[in-house]
Amino acid sequence: MHLPHIHLHRRSYEIDMLNGPVVPKILAFAVPLILSSVLQLTFNAADVIVVDRFEGDAALAAVGAPGALINLLINIFLGLSVGANVVVARCHGAADYRQTSAAVHTAVSLSLLGGVFVGLIGFFLAGTFLSWMNTPGDVLPLATAYMRIYFLGMPANMAYNFGAAILRAVGDTRRPLMYLTIAGVVNVVLNIIFVAAFGMGVRGVALATITSQIISAILVLLCLIHTEGSIHLNPRRLRLERDKVIDIARVGLPAGLQGMCFSFSNVIIQSTVNSFGTIVTAGNTIAANIEGYIYVSMNAIYQAAITFTSQNVGAHKYERIPRVARASMMVVAGIGLMLGALVMLFRNALYGIYTRDEAVKAAATIRSSVIVPTYFLCGMMDSAVGLLRGMGSSVTPMIVSVLGACVFRLVWIAAILPFHRTLTMLYLSYPISWFITFSVHMACYFRLKHRSYAVVTEAKA
Repeated sequence: MHLPHIHLHRRSYEIDMLNGPVVPKILAFAVPLILSSVLQLTFNAADVIVVDRFEGDAALAAVGAPGALINLLINIFLGLSVGANVVVARCHGAADYRQTSAAVHTAVSLSLLGGVFVGLIGFFLAGTFLSWMNTPGDVLPLATAYMRIYFLGMPANMAYNFGAAILRAVGDTRRPLMYLTIAGVVNVVLNIIFVAAFGMGVRGVALATITSQIISAILVLLCLIHTEGSIHLNPRRLRLERDKVIDIARVGLPAGLQGMCFSFSNVIIQSTVNSFGTIVTAGNTIAANIEGYIYVSMNAIYQAAITFTSQNVGAHKYERIPRVARASMMVVAGIGLMLGALVMLFRNALYGIYTRDEAVKAAATIRSSVIVPTYFLCGMMDSAVGLLRGMGSSVTPMIVSVLGACVFRLVWIAAILPFHRTLTMLYLSYPISWFITFSVHMACYFRLKHRSYAVVTEAKA
């Protein structure tokens, strides 16, 4: 039986993305998301700080070394969560209750199946993958133990990410923040208990992390179960609906493949960093952790761009998309430049939170001096991708990103770095690739925008 489109009453936790000013609503959407992401990074920072204080540099490097590899393995399904966000937002913007519900149940089903699949791969092949990455011999056993335990929690990790993507699709970024706050407190407390009190080292850090992920996953799934309306989750209706899998995959697979390619290039760079020794690996880990706070803050604007654009496409309000584009670029550049300046100003104090070793701090400074002042370019590049995906183009930004960032970095390492083998030269591959890729993405956006206006004008005629 055909169900009519149902215009639901907008609840207090939802944001009206289809009417009114854009900048205040992007900020209302992004601020809780920034706080959520900062909290997630604080999980990792707590891991790094506790393990360095009680276990030393080898354990610190063991927690940091698998990071790029973990991202490589999970990115295809995190890309699918982006697809879920776009599909749910588009159906919600069109006020289609049945299609929104179908997308929600398919997305949650995908998250659970994907979590089990990735968890098994990561658990059984951790040691092999880390060996391929030239992980230092004194770090390898500890990093393998950390990674195996971490991947046991992958179903919960995926369930949270897909559940949060569904809530973001209707503008709800506040409730995931509450859930992560609870999980974050648990993570910090368990870190102290497992590592400081019980002496469990990196295994204790990993156990604390997956426990907090399980808690956040349970809370977000219970939220969907108890939410009324189109995003209500009924566990008995969990199934993969073919058309929704296709819709999610159409956006999500290119996004996931792009993420995998970025992570692969980061794995190569991490391998090159590892070849400089344990001190440099530890310094790189600290700098990357600090820079992560800038990245997730800018990434919230990417999430806003993709969600706002998707809802307006679903509602056929194409005239609002340029306003979303301008607001996104202005806000993300401001965030990147402001936070970058703060990090450069207080970087020595920030490094001191993680380590007392001056050699490790010096290695961290080399990375931050190149990455941090130019990081706003990465945010603008990602926001341009969000606009394109929200407008229905996912393959093109994937190709541009893979060529402009990933392939460029690999060529840089193979062709440029051998002639001037320094960390600075290695890290320069990042800002150059961001600028090139952003420029091409914006050219694609203007081309797609003109094509959309032509279709709308033709339809009205």
